[in-house]
Amino acid sequence: MRVEVGLLGESVGRLAEVGASPVGGGTRLALGGAARAGRDLVRGWMEAAGLRVRVDDFGNMVGRRDGAEEGPAVLLGSHCDSVRRGGRFDGALGVLGALEVVRALNDHGVTTRRPLEVVNWTNEEGVRFEPAMMCSGAVSGRFAKDYVYGRTDRDGRRFADELRRIGYLGREADRPAPPAAYLELHVEQGPVLEAAGLPVGVVEGIVGITWLEATVEGRADHAGPSPMRLRRDALAAAARLVSGVEELAHRLTDAVATVGRLAVEPNVINTIPGKVVMSVDLRHPSPEGLETLVAGLEKLVWEVEARTKVHIALDRFWTSEPTSFDPGTLDAVRAACEGLGLPFGRLWSGAGHDAKYLQDVCPSAMIFVRSAGGLSHCEEEYSTPEDVEAGANVLLHAAVRLAGTV
Repeated sequence: MRVEVGLLGESVGRLAEVGASPVGGGTRLALGGAARAGRDLVRGWMEAAGLRVRVDDFGNMVGRRDGAEEGPAVLLGSHCDSVRRGGRFDGALGVLGALEVVRALNDHGVTTRRPLEVVNWTNEEGVRFEPAMMCSGAVSGRFAKDYVYGRTDRDGRRFADELRRIGYLGREADRPAPPAAYLELHVEQGPVLEAAGLPVGVVEGIVGITWLEATVEGRADHAGPSPMRLRRDALAAAARLVSGVEELAHRLTDAVATVGRLAVEPNVINTIPGKVVMSVDLRHPSPEGLETLVAGLEKLVWEVEARTKVHIALDRFWTSEPTSFDPGTLDAVRAACEGLGLPFGRLWSGAGHDAKYLQDVCPSAMIFVRSAGGLSHCEEEYSTPEDVEAGANVLLHAAVRLAGTV
């Protein structure tokens, strides 16, 4: 029993046409028009595969395939929302790969002991509505419903209103119940597997992530008559902060630090900027390392304030702690790789995934597929058909091990 890459590749390609860019990538921001069209497409495929589809109060889509027994399901899936001008595999491969698992079981007339469910999580990326992994986190008890519903995008649109607008506001009763186990197939989004010459990886955990927002307040003034020694230039101060954030990561082994977003006011060519709002993304495999990065950032803020005479406020609004996956579920993934005769690596994920919050409520694990060049969150993202097929078959056989057969 195998997943063949043909139909899976076709599904990935067809979904990529929704919100497509001219050079192969695409944009399906959570709860936008393209995201709704993508959801409609995937829902049709789920129903055609015989899944009973329901939508919960966060917009999470779940398709159920009954097992011989009642009780908790083995849950498979990922997400179909994207970053701006992202790649075609990130997230979507996990949902469509799970759908191919169902199709393979249907084609071979296999009944699993436990039910199987396929899930498409809402707002994994956190690009439009921060933070990331918000709706798997809500189902897992990390975020309150009112908190999720009240999140706004850069235009002030509320999550709840947008969910209702696209027609995917479902019922709390239709949330995924705590599963027997959770498996997520995903492209690696990094260079480790490619460097090792391996098609797939068994993901043993996810590093810690914290997101902060820094608000730098100086004084707007005319660019010509204002002497340099008297200025309180918010953007010049922010530039020191950006450079310092990068340096923080270089000082600590296995750390990464990124400033990905800046908003400058008034953003006029001949006016000294009076305010800058910027993001800071810090990551480390250990809780201690993550807190060391935060402490270093706070020290950096004091130093920049003293030197530039601006005021900087830090808001640490989201933290995802380092998470190790369940040993028994990892064993099922490793056994699937070995049974298929596939060489595999063992690694931790440097990116956040919905599996982090699922591990809080059930045994979970992830399967990585090699990323060409280690590229992701960009239009050049690519995994070969052979590697995609390998990952999907690991998902199939690990799922069957966890769900059992009759």
